[in-house]
Amino acid sequence: MRVIGIDPGSRYTGFGVVEKVGQELKHVASGRINASARTLSFGARLSLIYAGLDDVIAEYLPEHSAIESIFAAKNVSSTIKLGQARGVALLVLEHRGLSPTEYSPAEVKNNVTGHGRASKASVDIMIRRLLKLPDEANISEDAADALAVALCHCQLIGFKQKLESPNRS
Repeated sequence: MRVIGIDPGSRYTGFGVVEKVGQELKHVASGRINASARTLSFGARLSLIYAGLDDVIAEYLPEHSAIESIFAAKNVSSTIKLGQARGVALLVLEHRGLSPTEYSPAEVKNNVTGHGRASKASVDIMIRRLLKLPDEANISEDAADALAVALCHCQLIGFKQKLESPNRS
């Protein structure tokens, strides 16, 4: 099973592609889409996010998708922009036939580290351990968050499928 995780942002949108075979987890790809150019209109930045995610999906062909759900930022304007970037990510996933599962930041952290209020550093350490990535691997914070979302999905998908199965015992 191949999963793309997305950490939406209006300046940087992180992505992480993880493959699960049996109980083994493998890092396929990760990175971030840079839409931070101040010379671009906000609409052009959203277009960059769409095109970037579309290219990633076309290249790595995930079978499942997961995205971090929205949280309220301290700044109303930032929250609205984040919501718009998240909407673009949801749109490209739907256009590609990948209806995403949504996970809250606390749910992702709890699933990956065992603590829902874990620090970014703890999340980074755990994704490196789970995916057997070397310490020197250069992974941006946005990509690390997206990999955590994908890992969360890999670990919970079987459980969710059992809950939704009409034949569960």
